[in-house]
Amino acid sequence: MERKYAMTTLSPPSALFGPEYTQNPYPVYAWLREHSPIHEFRFPIGDVRMWMVTRYDDVRALLGDTRFSTEGRKWGSEAFNALGLTAGTGSLLEDGISVVDAPAHTRLRRVAMGAFTPRRIATWRDTISRIVNETLDACARKGEIDVLDDYAGVISSTVLAEILGIRIERHAELVENLSRCFPADPALQAEVPQAFSAICDYAADIVAEKRLSPGDDLTTALLDGTEGGERLTDDEVVAMVASIALGGGDTIRAFLGSAILALIDHPGQRDLLVADPSLAPAAVEEFVRYDAPFTTVMFRLAKEDVTHGGVTIPAGDAVIMCQAAANRDPARFTDPDRLDLLRENNRHLGWGHGIHNCMGAALARLEGEIAVPAFFRRFPDLRLVGDRADVRFIESFALRRIDSLHVEVL
Repeated sequence: MERKYAMTTLSPPSALFGPEYTQNPYPVYAWLREHSPIHEFRFPIGDVRMWMVTRYDDVRALLGDTRFSTEGRKWGSEAFNALGLTAGTGSLLEDGISVVDAPAHTRLRRVAMGAFTPRRIATWRDTISRIVNETLDACARKGEIDVLDDYAGVISSTVLAEILGIRIERHAELVENLSRCFPADPALQAEVPQAFSAICDYAADIVAEKRLSPGDDLTTALLDGTEGGERLTDDEVVAMVASIALGGGDTIRAFLGSAILALIDHPGQRDLLVADPSLAPAAVEEFVRYDAPFTTVMFRLAKEDVTHGGVTIPAGDAVIMCQAAANRDPARFTDPDRLDLLRENNRHLGWGHGIHNCMGAALARLEGEIAVPAFFRRFPDLRLVGDRADVRFIESFALRRIDSLHVEVL
């Protein structure tokens, strides 16, 4: 029998997406799981009614529920679409793999995944290892670094550039455009559509270059790839490259930064990982569960009135499936607020669930497995510069990223 939830007029301990929430949303998630697991609220941008789902079983179930869609233009209310919050609004990404539903999504993913061959993924390990070692050398020469800018950011952008086949001189442009797509200041949300368009223009240039000068890179593989006789159109390749850039840029930077901070906060777990390199794959899964780079997956829009747990979500309303809250649900994970690299049965939702699970998870896992342990092996006696309480997260309704993390690498 389906469990039914009672509605409440009480409020969380701090405002959703407010300054206190941004720095530590987990007390809010705990309150919501207990008191209002399918929570109706007003989104701070545009004051539009939305819903937040926080319990593991509910998030997992609704992510796989075909009554919800990522296609905001088609299924979102007029009020929602007026906000411009659908990923890629005004660009080719509006019809990209992250937004469209089946059957269009099925075809795009089937053809695209043909480029992610085991051989290509195996070569990424060598590429990442080389870039990590070069970046560590550069950090050692500086003595004091910002982990976000000097380590995580350099690795994420350089790996992404090499895998996609981007010329090195365009790194700065890539990083700038990616940061504009996920602004730290909510007041800059109105500029996001232009940022998405810039990423697509950037991706179009890459695709055009690879048409003329193919290489052993992912962009060329996407251009050449077929599956069952099907091939991606040029616009679809551009949207795919743009999606990979979005997923492999600031997201990976955020992930690496948070993982390193988590190990600074938990020296016992850090020592376990350094002593036993075989723990790296499990450690990556625990880093993602504990503090993922995204607190939520993309907005889901109700295609019809949907009743779940006795709560009815009206057609056209946007729902935030909060994977960060689900990943700390005590009904699913023992002692969920504790970082535990030895955690067993760690089936978190940090990579998503359902048809829109993260296509770039293999790359993210590799970067985490290599870059995080390597940092602490090279700098076992690093020291945090300043007070731990001064480490701040950017203000974003979805991306969870440290603003900066200054350390002395001794």
